[in-house]
Amino acid sequence: MSRLVFDPELIPQDVMTTEVSVDPARLNLSWIRQRFAAPPLWQPEISTESSLFPPGQEFTDASVLIALVQRPGGLTLLLTRRTAHLTHHAGQISFPGGRAEASDSSPIATALRESHEEVGLQREHVEVLGTLPPYFTGTGYRVTPVVAAVEVLPQLVSQANEVAEIFEVPLAHLMDASQHQRRTALLQGVARSFYAMPYQDYFIWGATAGMLRNLFHFLRA
Repeated sequence: MSRLVFDPELIPQDVMTTEVSVDPARLNLSWIRQRFAAPPLWQPEISTESSLFPPGQEFTDASVLIALVQRPGGLTLLLTRRTAHLTHHAGQISFPGGRAEASDSSPIATALRESHEEVGLQREHVEVLGTLPPYFTGTGYRVTPVVAAVEVLPQLVSQANEVAEIFEVPLAHLMDASQHQRRTALLQGVARSFYAMPYQDYFIWGATAGMLRNLFHFLRA
C-alpha cells in the first residue's frame, strides 16, 4: 500500500467479538523479560496484506524496533510519524526501522542501526528482549519486529528526511483489546481487512497495528 487509494480513517469498523486484554500485571519489564526468556506456545495472527505484493517477487528484509520505554506511570511504546514525501507509507505511524543492509549481521543489528539513524537512539540505551515472527507487507517487505526495553530514554533527534515526529503511547492502551479496531476496505476489487488502534490525534494502523496485534497475542498467551 505505498500510495493510498482510500482514507483508512473513513472506513467503518467491522463487528468484532470481544477479546480479552493483556492482564495489566504483565505490562512491566520484569514480566516481559521472563516471557521472552521462556516463550509459550502461541499463534501469530497472519495478515493478508502481503497478497497485495506481486506474486513471484522476492520480499526485501527489514526490521523495526518495538521499544518499550520505562516511565513513572508505566511502560510506553516509542513510535514515529513518517514524513509526507516518502515513497512507502508516507505520513503513517511506524516503528523506527527500515530495510536491511549487507553490513548488518542480523535482523536485530538492522533494527538497532535504523533506530539510531532515524531517531538517534543509541545501542547502549537498548536492551534487546527478543523478536516476533516476521510480518509481510503489501509493499514487499519481510519485517522482523525486535522488542527491546529502554529504561532510560535519552534525548532523541529525528532524521528530518524520514521522521516528522517522535512520540510515545502507553503500552496499556495498545494492549487493551477494546482499542483494537478491524476495518475492511475494497482494494483492487478484493475486500482487505486491517487493524487500527487510534490514540489521541494518532491513527495507528496497517503494518504497525498488525505487528502490535502479534505482540498482544504473545503477551496474553
